[in-house]
Amino acid sequence: MSSSSSPAAPSSSTAFTPLQLAWLGTGAMGLPMAQRLCAAGHRVHVWNRTTARAEPLREAGAVLHTQAADAVRAADVVVGMLENGPVVQDVLFGAAEAAAHMRPGTLWIDMASIAPDEARAHTERLARLGIHALDAPVSGGTVGVEAGTLSIMVGGSAEDFARATPIFSALGRATRVGPAGSGQLAKVANQMIVGTTIGAVAEALLLCARGGADMAQVRQALLGGFADSRILTLHGERMVQRDFARRARMQVQLKDMRNALHTADALDCQLPITALVEQLYADAIAHGLGDLDHSALFLELARRNGMA
Repeated sequence: MSSSSSPAAPSSSTAFTPLQLAWLGTGAMGLPMAQRLCAAGHRVHVWNRTTARAEPLREAGAVLHTQAADAVRAADVVVGMLENGPVVQDVLFGAAEAAAHMRPGTLWIDMASIAPDEARAHTERLARLGIHALDAPVSGGTVGVEAGTLSIMVGGSAEDFARATPIFSALGRATRVGPAGSGQLAKVANQMIVGTTIGAVAEALLLCARGGADMAQVRQALLGGFADSRILTLHGERMVQRDFARRARMQVQLKDMRNALHTADALDCQLPITALVEQLYADAIAHGLGDLDHSALFLELARRNGMA
């Protein structure tokens, strides 16, 4: 990451107490997030299933561990940025046994995107061990990480939210939205809006192209009007340029849409639009687009119209 995207080091006149922090998971989002916390001055201990992928953090000042238990043992706060709910459960309570090696009073912050009922179950299980918990998924992608502008949606107690402020402030803007599981509910809502809007922008641009308009100019014309959005700005540009290099994977978007439908079933809430869009992402993945950016839903819709 460039120095311009790193948080400023605390000044000598600012009261700053570095946290003893464990970070679990150094994927596309987890690695730069951990880098920001190193740059903010926290003492960061890192574990990743594939240790080599965490190597850039050694240069940033982090201590790397080959076992999750060793990373969390002395931590005040443990942050997870893992792939999905089953992986989180396995790292906490399964083979990695991270929870068993956390001290009572430790704060666990799960920043992965998992189902709300999974987050609540993990919180209840951790509480029996004397461990506090927040579910705090993020939105903003790698662009938001580098700029320190992630939107962080937090579920848990007000006291634990306050305790996590030094971490959240290094990463972006955090909002506590309710008790345990609420952060994941907000992330589900975020992903419903993102996934559906990507589909709407793709269909609109394809319609205009089929009618003879210039897609790039249509997108430009819509910017600033009621149809404007970050999706139109960023993902619309990717569609115009046909640049579907992975930033947020199609597979992850599908997982999030399915989390939404799973949650809706549990709450007896009908989401017909989300169900339709979930099927489009599933079809896109079935047609070989799973490792592309989620904006590549455009290609699935183009294929259906003979415009791929």
